[in-house]
Amino acid sequence: MSLHPEVESMLKVLDAGFPDVTTVPPPELRELIRSRRAPLQHLPAMRDVRDVTIDGPGGDLALRIYRPHHSGPELPVVVFAHGGGFVFCDLDSHDEFCRSMAEGVGVVVVSVDYRLAPEHRAPAAHEDMYAALEWTAANAATYGGDPSRIVVAGDSAGGNLAATVAIAARDNQGPALIGQALFYPVIDDDFDTESYRMYGTGYYNTTKAMKWYWEQYAPAGREDPRVIPTRAGSLAELPPAVVVTAELDPPCSSGDDYAQQLAAAGVEVRHRRFDGLFHGFLTFPSLSLTEPARQEIWKMMRSLLE
Repeated sequence: MSLHPEVESMLKVLDAGFPDVTTVPPPELRELIRSRRAPLQHLPAMRDVRDVTIDGPGGDLALRIYRPHHSGPELPVVVFAHGGGFVFCDLDSHDEFCRSMAEGVGVVVVSVDYRLAPEHRAPAAHEDMYAALEWTAANAATYGGDPSRIVVAGDSAGGNLAATVAIAARDNQGPALIGQALFYPVIDDDFDTESYRMYGTGYYNTTKAMKWYWEQYAPAGREDPRVIPTRAGSLAELPPAVVVTAELDPPCSSGDDYAQQLAAAGVEVRHRRFDGLFHGFLTFPSLSLTEPARQEIWKMMRSLLE
C-alpha cells in the first residue's frame, strides 16, 4: 500500500514510541502516556472553560465545559467521551480536540472524565457517561447550552460509550438526543473482521492491544448492550448518526458495519471512512490531513443540528 508520506512517517514514530500497553500495569501506563504529552496550549481560545464536579454513580465525576465564541444565547450541546481503550486518557488528553469541536461545530462541549478500567470495569464508564448526559440535560442552560439540542459523541472507546448511551437514553426514556457522533468507534469484540486481518499490526493501533483493552474493561458480560451496542434488541428509533472510520484501523470494519446496521434500522446516518488514515488521527493536529478531515466532520455534525 502506498501511504501519504506524512502518514507513513507518523506511523513509524508512533509504532516505535508508543508503549506496548499489554506489558505495563495500567496505573504506570497512564503516567507514562501523561508524561509524554506536550503542555496544554489552551487553543483554540474559548469564551469560557469550566471544570465542574458532579455526583456520579461511583462518586465525584469531573466534567469540563467548553463554550466557544459564538453568538446566540443558547448553543447546541455535545456530551463527549474521550478514547483511550477504556484504560487511559482524560480531560487534558482531548482538550485541544474538544476546543476545536466547540469552535468548528458551534456547540457547547461537555467532556466527561469517566472512571477507567480495570479498576472500574464495565459498565462503569457507560454509567458515568449516562449520568453526565442526564446532568447536562438538567443544567446545560446555565452554561449557555440548549438542553433541547444534545448530541452524544466520542472517539474510539468513547465512541462505544456514545453509542451505548444513545441506546440507553432511548430505552430508559432518558434525555432526548438529536444526534450521536462516533469517531472510529470501538463497537464490538470481533477480531476476525477484514480490517483486523489487514491492519492488526504495523498501524499504531493493534489487534493485540484491542484484545487487551477489552479484557481490562469487560472480561465478562459482553452480551450487555451497555457494553456492545450491537447486542441491543433493536437499533430502530435511535438519533441520527455521524459515523467516522479510518481505513488503517483494526476496528474500521465494525464501525462501517454499524453505520450500515443503523441505516437498515431506519436511522439517518452520515458515514465517512477516511482512507489512508489510522486510528486516532483526529487528535493529531500536526498531521496536515487532520484539519481538512475535521472540517468535513464538523460540517457533518452541524447537519445533525439543523
